[in-house]
Amino acid sequence: MKKQLILEDGTVFTGKGFGSDKDVIGEVVFTTGMTGYQEILSDPSYCGQIVTFTYPLVGNYGINRDDFETIRPAVKALVVKEAADFPSNFRSEMSLDEYLKMKQIPAICGIDTRKLTRIIRQYGTLKGAIVSVEEKAEEVVHRLQAAVLPTDQVDQVSTKSAYPNPGRGYRVVLMDFGMKHGILRELNNRDCDVIVVPHDTTAEEILQLNPDGIMLSNGPGDPKDVPHAIETVRKLIGQVPIFGICLGHQLFALASGANTFKLKFGHRGSNHPVKDLATGKTALTSQNHSYAVDEETIANTELKVTHIALNDGTIEGLAHKTYPAFTVQYHPEASPGPEDDNHLFDRFINMMKEHAGKELQHA
Repeated sequence: MKKQLILEDGTVFTGKGFGSDKDVIGEVVFTTGMTGYQEILSDPSYCGQIVTFTYPLVGNYGINRDDFETIRPAVKALVVKEAADFPSNFRSEMSLDEYLKMKQIPAICGIDTRKLTRIIRQYGTLKGAIVSVEEKAEEVVHRLQAAVLPTDQVDQVSTKSAYPNPGRGYRVVLMDFGMKHGILRELNNRDCDVIVVPHDTTAEEILQLNPDGIMLSNGPGDPKDVPHAIETVRKLIGQVPIFGICLGHQLFALASGANTFKLKFGHRGSNHPVKDLATGKTALTSQNHSYAVDEETIANTELKVTHIALNDGTIEGLAHKTYPAFTVQYHPEASPGPEDDNHLFDRFINMMKEHAGKELQHA
């Protein structure tokens, strides 16, 4: 089944379709991870995007029941050089093609993903379409140039109602902007009593749950597309300890008076080096984001930069100078990727412990 990947600049790639046979339009991005395709395709932060894998072979270890980051994948489509037809792994339960068909996600293989990646690196992320070979490229390009991509990705992937994930430790309210299950797993491992709430939950409703700490999750899209969340986070700063990841990091920065901007082609992969400015140590991190915090806007806030990306110098971590709150742009829960900074969850636990102790002293 021949398919075309057509970019808004007129570039056409012809390859073989697999997964669902439906046509799609989305933002074309690339990820550099060598493994972890199951986690990537089920990461809600990829909502609405056509994801290109730079590693040439995808699907070789199949799909298993344990490595999903959400129940309902939100990725728009996949682009790969070669898709393995016959996976080989003791955990494999189905092939990538079978899973994509089941979830109605289209994909294309057999194209030059190196050329596609170089186009994105040179010109930035582009709108693209995966369509049948019968479609005329000129007409598709016209549709792409006129297309307006959705801005409600957070609403698409966030939980619609609050639910508990019980534990006997500190109570954490987790604001779900497109939460990866890995974050919930790390909190569970530390016996936290977690309550997951929708993205539009108000600060008053959150504080009524009497949390010991608040987690701001990852999620898709532009943080400025969820202004209600920025206002909620602004009201929560200083109330209880806060830990933000990825989109949560950006929302925290905006709520504190800083600004964000869109990166040319984003950070996506499992081997991005990040330097901790306090210790001087470098960690390899898992990343997936299109936006970053503008360093020039930090000066007039109560924030300090704690981590930087060594590839391009962008901000990767922030801490509040007065209140117990910190954030990172990358994914310390990994999934996929290295777990070099998994200890940040322990830091969050200790922050809640210290805050609880101070509250007892005041009482």
